[in-house]
Amino acid sequence: MKFKAHIDKLALVLTVISTVTITTTVQATDTIKVGILHSLSGTMAISETTLKDTMLMLIAEQNKKGGLLGKKLEPVVVDPASNWPLFAEKTRELVSNHGVAAIFGCWTSVSRKSVLPVVEELKTPLFYPVQYEGEESSKYVYYTGAAPNQQAIPAVDYLMGQGIKRWVLAGTDYVYPRTTNKILAAYLKSKGVAANDIMINYTPFGHADWQSIVSNIKKFGAAGKKTAVVSTINGDANVPFYKELGNQDVSAEDIPVVAFSVGEEELSGIDTKPLVGHLAAWNYFMSVDAEANEAFIEAWHDFIQSEERVTNDPMEAHYIGFNMWIEAVKKAGTTDSEAVSEAIIGVTTPNLSGGVSAMMPNHHITKPVLIGEIQDDGQFEIVHQTNGLVVGDAWSDYLPGSKHLIADWRAPLSCGNYHVKTAKCSGQNAQ
Repeated sequence: MKFKAHIDKLALVLTVISTVTITTTVQATDTIKVGILHSLSGTMAISETTLKDTMLMLIAEQNKKGGLLGKKLEPVVVDPASNWPLFAEKTRELVSNHGVAAIFGCWTSVSRKSVLPVVEELKTPLFYPVQYEGEESSKYVYYTGAAPNQQAIPAVDYLMGQGIKRWVLAGTDYVYPRTTNKILAAYLKSKGVAANDIMINYTPFGHADWQSIVSNIKKFGAAGKKTAVVSTINGDANVPFYKELGNQDVSAEDIPVVAFSVGEEELSGIDTKPLVGHLAAWNYFMSVDAEANEAFIEAWHDFIQSEERVTNDPMEAHYIGFNMWIEAVKKAGTTDSEAVSEAIIGVTTPNLSGGVSAMMPNHHITKPVLIGEIQDDGQFEIVHQTNGLVVGDAWSDYLPGSKHLIADWRAPLSCGNYHVKTAKCSGQNAQ
């Protein structure tokens, strides 16, 4: 009797364990988790907080449509706090602890570089929505922001057309500005610009004292040649930079600034008088006249419950990237990263400029390039745009170490840095 009672008790325990396991498994798989990896504090919060809200809106809208593969999407938000090593830790947390199917996040290239080895190790897709320096193509990263040939080089071409002869390359001191300026310096020299007509300056994140730097820019621009500033200054340092330009009476007519990291969100809530007439190069502006853009702005205002909130380029990049991921998952019939990687190449989705963007084999997308002039209301008047869409280059044609490299993640090549001269795939992206 005691033995039978023991067996009955053991059977009951095993049944309970089995039930708990089944319940836990069901609970773990009844949603598809989506990681949101953006700084909500620190120097980059001025730019990244809105991208977190954008992702929450896109996920909510997709859930209203029925979710994905018959399941609701569940956002998992973390705050890497503008701390670059913390981005890697938070990425591992999203994948290992929360089991996210994909991650949408990062702003600075140093944060993306921090995350890169983690997403490659854990084989998790990262959709990166901000312009960057190129010189990279990973199987698990989808670059929905602009490569240099989709922003920096067209901006320089535009300024050359306006008669600019001297160039100040001013940036925050990290990988994106340094690599972009290396590409731009090589490009300018290939166009016949002398080395002494190029001034390069770097400042740390959050830099606030611009008096001497702006004074040096004025002096550089007083040499009798029309001068412009190409700005890769990132984050909240832009506010005192433009303010100091105004303090020293540097107008857009004197020395125009074209920025790659100043958009509607950064201009929101600050005095834009010192900025009027200066320029920005992006692939989207809130002022774009298109039905898709009007619908997106309306949805954004409804979601955020404020008619005052603006939209900007990285928001559109998340809009495109998220919809591309949705379509690739539907096409693959699974969120498995390998299946999604195969399915996503060639996927197209509407952008907000009235066109259609495509995911290319190098994991970059097609985008229009727009030059906008800052207005006193913090919006941009579009003064120039490319004819049609521009395909993003993973590797620059103007740097000796990369001009012979291509990226193509389709089989049989499946390589992020294939050397067309040696016919070899090498480096950290070799598969």
